[in-house]
Amino acid sequence: MKKLHTLLIILMVFGFLGVNAQVSSSAKSRAENSKMDNFVNTLMKKMTLAEKIGQLNLVTPGGAVTGAVVSKDVDTKIRNGEVGGLFGITGPDKIRKTQEIAVNNFRLHIPLIFGLDVIHGHKTIFPIPLGLSSSWDTTLIKKTARIAANEATADGLSWVFSPMVDIARDPRWGRIAEGAGEDPFLGSQIAKVMIEGYQENNLSKDNTVMACVKHYALYGAAEAGREYNTVDMSKVRMYNEYLPPYKAAVDAGAGSVMTSFNDINGVPATANKWLVTDLLRKQWGFKGFVVTDYTAIPELINHGMGDDMKVTELALNAGVDMDMVGEEYLRHAAQLVKEGKVSEKTIDDACRRILEAKYKLGLFEDPYRYCNDERAKTELMSDANLKAAREVAERCFVLLKNNDQVLPLKKSGTIALIGPLADNKRNMLGTWSVSGDPQKSVTIMQGIKNVVGNSVNILYAKGANISDDTEFIKHVNVFGEEISVDKRSPEEMINEAVETADKADVVVAVLGEAADMTGESSSMSNISLQESQENLLKALVKTGKPVVLVLMNGRPMTLTWENEHVPAILDTWFGGTEAGNAVADVLFGNYNPSGKITASFPRNVGQIPIYYNQFNTGRPFHPGDSPKFKSDYLDVANTPLYPFGYGLSYTTFKYSDISLSNNTLSSNGKITASVNVTNTGTRSGKETVQMYIRDMVGSITRPIKELKGFKQITLEPGETQKVSFTISVNDLKFYNSDLKYVYETGDFKVFIGTNSQDVKEADFKLK
Repeated sequence: MKKLHTLLIILMVFGFLGVNAQVSSSAKSRAENSKMDNFVNTLMKKMTLAEKIGQLNLVTPGGAVTGAVVSKDVDTKIRNGEVGGLFGITGPDKIRKTQEIAVNNFRLHIPLIFGLDVIHGHKTIFPIPLGLSSSWDTTLIKKTARIAANEATADGLSWVFSPMVDIARDPRWGRIAEGAGEDPFLGSQIAKVMIEGYQENNLSKDNTVMACVKHYALYGAAEAGREYNTVDMSKVRMYNEYLPPYKAAVDAGAGSVMTSFNDINGVPATANKWLVTDLLRKQWGFKGFVVTDYTAIPELINHGMGDDMKVTELALNAGVDMDMVGEEYLRHAAQLVKEGKVSEKTIDDACRRILEAKYKLGLFEDPYRYCNDERAKTELMSDANLKAAREVAERCFVLLKNNDQVLPLKKSGTIALIGPLADNKRNMLGTWSVSGDPQKSVTIMQGIKNVVGNSVNILYAKGANISDDTEFIKHVNVFGEEISVDKRSPEEMINEAVETADKADVVVAVLGEAADMTGESSSMSNISLQESQENLLKALVKTGKPVVLVLMNGRPMTLTWENEHVPAILDTWFGGTEAGNAVADVLFGNYNPSGKITASFPRNVGQIPIYYNQFNTGRPFHPGDSPKFKSDYLDVANTPLYPFGYGLSYTTFKYSDISLSNNTLSSNGKITASVNVTNTGTRSGKETVQMYIRDMVGSITRPIKELKGFKQITLEPGETQKVSFTISVNDLKFYNSDLKYVYETGDFKVFIGTNSQDVKEADFKLK
């Protein structure tokens, strides 16, 4: 009894201390907010209306631009207090000099906030976000954001236009490369850790940056996969499938949000008060500031929303705080206040939110907090960062096919390394790597040499241009020569490649897309390999040599012929600075591939949009059914070529049937679903075990399955591990037709497996 009494006292003390710690933390937070409020209130009392409007103006002197307009007379506007933030420049020295213009010349000495597109790394470039998501490793993804924040702040920045959290189910859309794919659950997990990695819940540190969630909202659902296009979607679909990642980022504390270019059911996002004020601020409780995308306010004119004065009024009254490059606020906001079309309180609220962001970043305390030359020397592309980039890239690659164990390659013999991307620095980094230096990237040729040295004889031939279409090449090469055209004819290049292949034991063909064949303004109606590369690949396959296709790409591609004829396919996306080393590590078995795709690969473009969590129709098609009067195609299967969650390994895994702790779930209870996973191969391997749930009967149509959990395990050959998932009503909730977040009693199925198609299943009831 005495021991029990002592234990109770200890528990009570620790409980008391825990409560006190929470109270203390809450009190500290209130005190900090009060201090910030007092500071901002005092400052704003000194500000004229024009100076408040100036804080709403975001400009660029050039550099990383995504539109035809570049800001003019930037220095003069900064001196006059007509600029609140600036993007497009980096470097502690440049940013210090620009900050000095604001602090030393503007009468109120208000510092600028400096931002940039830091999408998948800053100087050290990691795989494109679609590739990062294929790791399914949220700890790893958070680490990339942390490293990016370290480098960005060392380079003078305090604000990054990232993460992009748009759900995308149409691979024709170029910006699918910039997000986490098609699933709201996985997308939400990644959005959360990206915010945590950038901000670390402490923006005042000199190595954290303010994140900017984009593109709010529904940008990834643009019709026909065409950039900047319209979006027409029910609110039920919005709330259940497209909005969750934005909300997850907001809940994680994102400091800012960027509006999207598209209209939503007829109202452009940048003029959409329901979206920006009612949903984001009132329903979700967002406290940060909202910025437009590049010149989005003047573009409202093309949307048919009115003249420049009218669209400025609409954006301000919608709750958009900062105007990126358009400068419509600077030109028209004061007049709109004078005419009573925009209240001065609206201007005050917008100004306050931007000043609060600067306060949280510590810029009022030290405007040069991010201008440390010594940090720049040690942080940018450090050995540790490059090592991390290599390790991250390895974990993102997806083995799509590996017949007859062609991979891993032997570290001996002769390899024919062929393709326009095999020894190509310019395209290694992929889209949206604005601060990356392609010349510091490791090519696949160099990576193989680094990994196997002289033990393998490497024969190289370019084999083909990325494309032979001269008009297409002009469109791609806007930012530089990503597609270079050889002086030789296509026939000469293919002949050389075939002769090279004939001398080798195995062919490694490195094919795919140029870096800017995906990304912003890079929509494609044809997402197969370019004809020049198809002809090369077919010629290589005809040699009878084993062919390994190494893909570099920013989207799911149509690979039906490749899947039928090429024995091994490794998708490496665009792997970043250390991609070449990472690819070689995987090709030669130093790392066993473990990536899983996060966006379905269609068989052809006619299947698009294609995604795993679709709805059943009243006439669902099942294999073996008569093809008539069912929801199917006459000429192709309904299923994707590679389903969501798919990815092979150099070993194999076997799943047991699902074991449920109970077949009935109560509204306040939990059940556990478990499987035993066994490594049935000869190599150690990592497996991502995925759990999906289906609501069999609902008040509205429910998806055929939804991802609700995943766990990564590493197993040695012959090893078995039990993997368990806990299910509660929180996993069963959805937004009903009244947009209420509810769960409904009835029958459910749980699926656990290696991808969204290959699963075991079990039934349970919610009572």
